[in-house]
Amino acid sequence: MDITERFLNYTKFDTQSSEESDSVPSTAKQLVFAKYLKEELEREGLEDVELDEKGYIYATLKSNIKQDVPTIGFISHYDTSPDCSGADIKPQIVRNYDGSDILLSEGIVSSPKKFPELLQHVGEDLIVTDGHTLLGADDKAGIAEIVQAMVWLQQHNEVKHGKIRVAFNPDEEIGMGAHHFNVEKFGCQWAYTMDGGDLGELEFENFNAASAKVSIKGVSVHPGYAKGKMINANALAAEFAKMLPEDETPEQTEGYQGFYHLLGIQSNIELAKLSYIIRDHDRETFEDRKRFILRCAEQMNEKYGEGTVTCEVKDQYYNMKEKIDPQMHVIDLVLRAMQETGVAPKVRPIRGGTDGAQLSFKGLPCPNIFAGGVNFHGPYEFVSIQSMEKAMQVVVKICELTAAYND
Repeated sequence: MDITERFLNYTKFDTQSSEESDSVPSTAKQLVFAKYLKEELEREGLEDVELDEKGYIYATLKSNIKQDVPTIGFISHYDTSPDCSGADIKPQIVRNYDGSDILLSEGIVSSPKKFPELLQHVGEDLIVTDGHTLLGADDKAGIAEIVQAMVWLQQHNEVKHGKIRVAFNPDEEIGMGAHHFNVEKFGCQWAYTMDGGDLGELEFENFNAASAKVSIKGVSVHPGYAKGKMINANALAAEFAKMLPEDETPEQTEGYQGFYHLLGIQSNIELAKLSYIIRDHDRETFEDRKRFILRCAEQMNEKYGEGTVTCEVKDQYYNMKEKIDPQMHVIDLVLRAMQETGVAPKVRPIRGGTDGAQLSFKGLPCPNIFAGGVNFHGPYEFVSIQSMEKAMQVVVKICELTAAYND
């Protein structure tokens, strides 16, 4: 089975996670794919294959050398985003893409005018959707690359490598992917998530992240007799939102710039609830942002009365850079692997999070490597077959270079 067939098989499974669920994994349908994947790993000859009760899969490719070298790991998540349907995916292959518009289905076109990143893949074979679902390259492309690399290494015993661990987990798309990951059981000195984007991406910086839940209590009075009595929570919600900097939102920022992002408002006269996420790469600025939104709540209470506004801020994850910086050999190995496989590295910060960030803070340094997918979480998602093949080659080369690693 080649990497394309493997990936296409994976897209047959609907593995959408859900933020509305308290179960682990968040949807039962994820376990259907997990069981299939466990059986596939066993068929492909991996050892110690385990699927635990929470849907985490662990497996081993045993070492083919006698000397003691670091045990490393490769990780991908198998859930797909709640933002777009992952059911009944109908992938299509565009052979030797020529740079023109791609007709996904009647009336639905993926155009380089809107998605100029398509032009980076002229001459390649692209897997696209039919325009009605996402594709699932985030992160089933990563799984296909890891499994294919393990199969290749078994077929090429002349390539020396130490013990390799692989793991696949649910619920990354809802920020829960690393919560039940057993780092001790995984038993690696370091690992890599294959969950990045386009060819060459290498990420070991990400946002520090927090959530903020704002609750505003109003007082409902008949509008004909409301003077001096009514407190309209709708109006206060709008006032609170205006207190945050208008130019520090996702649509106004890029690169290392942080933001406040209003996810949603539920509101009536008596009660309004605002849900925010807070993001910044710099830890100090991140702490300032959290203090600022809390101060906004205090100012509203000074104006409208104590207890009118409450704001609960919770940290979600931190920038993995502070854990990777002391162990830059983990990055150096990837850069060398890319160089030797003809991939131009694109080192950039993640304007988001990754399981690798949480794992790094759990004691497993875990930067993020490209999986090849583009335009994640929507019907215009695509992946280049050649990019997947290159990602697989990078995994193989990292394993080979680690076998010769000497700290």
